[in-house]
Amino acid sequence: MDHIVIIGNGISGVTTARHIRKLSDKKITIISAETDYFFSRTALMYIYMGHMKFEHTQPYENWFWEKNRIELKKGYVKTVETKSKSLHFADGDTLQYDKLVIATGSKPNKFGWPGQDLDGVMGMYHKQDLDKLEKYAPNKETCKRAVIVGGGLIGIELAEMLNSRSIPVTFLVRENSFWNGVLPSGESEMINRHIKNHHIDLRLSTNLKEIKANESGQVTSVIIEETGEELECNVVGLTAGVSPNIDFIKESEIETGRGVKVNRFLETNIKDVYAIGDCAEQHQPIGNRRPIEAVWYTGRMMGETLAQTICGNRVEYKPGHWFNSAKFMDIEYQTYGLVFGERSRPNYEKHFHWKHEDDTKCITIAYDKSNNKFLGINTFGIRMRHEVFDRWLTEKRDVDYVMNNLSEANFDPEFYKRFETDILFAYNQQLQIA
Repeated sequence: MDHIVIIGNGISGVTTARHIRKLSDKKITIISAETDYFFSRTALMYIYMGHMKFEHTQPYENWFWEKNRIELKKGYVKTVETKSKSLHFADGDTLQYDKLVIATGSKPNKFGWPGQDLDGVMGMYHKQDLDKLEKYAPNKETCKRAVIVGGGLIGIELAEMLNSRSIPVTFLVRENSFWNGVLPSGESEMINRHIKNHHIDLRLSTNLKEIKANESGQVTSVIIEETGEELECNVVGLTAGVSPNIDFIKESEIETGRGVKVNRFLETNIKDVYAIGDCAEQHQPIGNRRPIEAVWYTGRMMGETLAQTICGNRVEYKPGHWFNSAKFMDIEYQTYGLVFGERSRPNYEKHFHWKHEDDTKCITIAYDKSNNKFLGINTFGIRMRHEVFDRWLTEKRDVDYVMNNLSEANFDPEFYKRFETDILFAYNQQLQIA
């Protein structure tokens, strides 16, 4: 009987194990050094904010694993020997596999800042990061100020977490507007204002130079690169993006780039070794999607697809049209298709942008100016239906069709009814100007 070993107990690894079990009686072992049981990583922030307890983030009861004959091994894999099909652990233990799935996810980026490994410096990706935050920032009396470095989605979540306990936050963002590598300028500038409205000290075009500590190695301040200013703080959150967590296989024969290189079937260059989730890198991007996608739903889709291949039904990974969702404090964000930010927008892409006067709701629709084909939409503060936009992208609808049928896609018809005239008027005005 084949022994399937999965390194990583996140959404990718666990989905693979569950679907292999549905399809077969193969022996399955999941390895993790992070936690005993699978939990929802996206819910970490809500534990700190008091909305739930850690056990509430575990989708399956503890008995689920034994009942489904999925073995769980706590340990840190140090090296992989592909010729002997063996894993070597930091504690000296070894484990044999017949097929290996690498699903080790991401780790926070560090750029060699002095002091980046001090006590009180953390990312916000792992359960251990949450534990550190509880230790060093339990309240505003213990933590007089926190500094967050990096302006992505994890950074805004960490800012909201600290804000919920009234801990003052300074947010260092190297770009001249928040997340403007991804968001068009109107959206990015709206989020700048929204962050500041929550009394967060947002510093744009600002870089970290150094993190300083006291004699016991605890963070005491940071130094700003541009001005030399010293900011006193007790916690530093490093949220300048993530990268694949694959250091343990760098010495193996498994091909790597930024991530573990895989083909459309999620196979590596080594027979019976696969990679999925945040740590997998497509040799060639699928359509105009990125070769590495650190997103929850793509990890789940890869797990479902790979389970078929491992169980004898070789299936190609097809993620479909890009979509994602997140929250910027009080503003919900959704994106369907592709809407490029100012710095990366291709020449053929034109945008229609509408913003409500309350400065918390907007939409941006991207289309091809040569043929008016609809390319994608970003929505802030307005909930839209995924299946409708997915269908319109597949049907290759034009922007006029999308604009005149937005009410079909809106999750809240009452909202659209109130602003339909305003949105269509703004769109028609833009057409006349163009």
